[in-house]
Amino acid sequence: MHANLARVQQLLIFTRLQTSSCAFAVALLSGVALSTVLPQLPVARYDLLLVYGLLLTLVFRLRGWESGRDVLVIAVCHAIGLAFELVKVSLGSWSYPEPAVFKFAGVPLYGGFLYAAVGSYVCRAWQLMDLELIRYRPRATTALAVAIYVNFFSHHWLPDLRWLLAALLVAVTGGTSVRFSVGQARYRMPLALSFALIGFFLWLAENIATYLGAWRYPHQLHGWQPVALEKFGSWALLISVTFVIVAATRGRRGPGRPRMDASKDAVRR
Repeated sequence: MHANLARVQQLLIFTRLQTSSCAFAVALLSGVALSTVLPQLPVARYDLLLVYGLLLTLVFRLRGWESGRDVLVIAVCHAIGLAFELVKVSLGSWSYPEPAVFKFAGVPLYGGFLYAAVGSYVCRAWQLMDLELIRYRPRATTALAVAIYVNFFSHHWLPDLRWLLAALLVAVTGGTSVRFSVGQARYRMPLALSFALIGFFLWLAENIATYLGAWRYPHQLHGWQPVALEKFGSWALLISVTFVIVAATRGRRGPGRPRMDASKDAVRR
């Protein structure tokens, strides 16, 4: 009975930490949802969302929820995301059908905040859960993350290597695990599994975002339909790009509490 209660308590703490880590993403999606019920305004919805994203970033920084380093990481994720959007939209992979002043080559500037939100999640989870990487191979993992990012563009003209890259990513991260804190306990998870889990929840978030009209895939232009399940795999690969960016700024331990004494460190697999 006591063991079951302890597990429930751990689950509740883990849920709270994950919710706090997702604060930026939840706030951003809430803003997108609210924008769908606003009355007709002289300002385009995409432009309002750009201002909203900038204000969110400012609030999180002023409240101390994100450090200056975190904001820099988020800005990098925003820029990388915009570059990704520019190429994909130009190739017709998806579109932003609504008008906007701050829109370039079919991509509203607010679109980068969708990737910034992912960067914010990784940064906050790293701090709040005191992440520690075990047997992490930074050079090989970074090289593969770059190759994965490039393949999302190049597969339109060259053979699609995503399955090969996925296999290589699993091989390179084999033996690499992430240790994290939930309350006073330490847990361990394979890095590849964390990529898969985050990818799944990003796929769910993408379904919500497209339902709210944040952007549209070609099959959704005449009415919303679920995002293809294959996008789950795409997100599981793409999260590696954000991860290596954050890892490069954090080192192997986050800035959270100091390492617990080994005799008290209950590591669970």
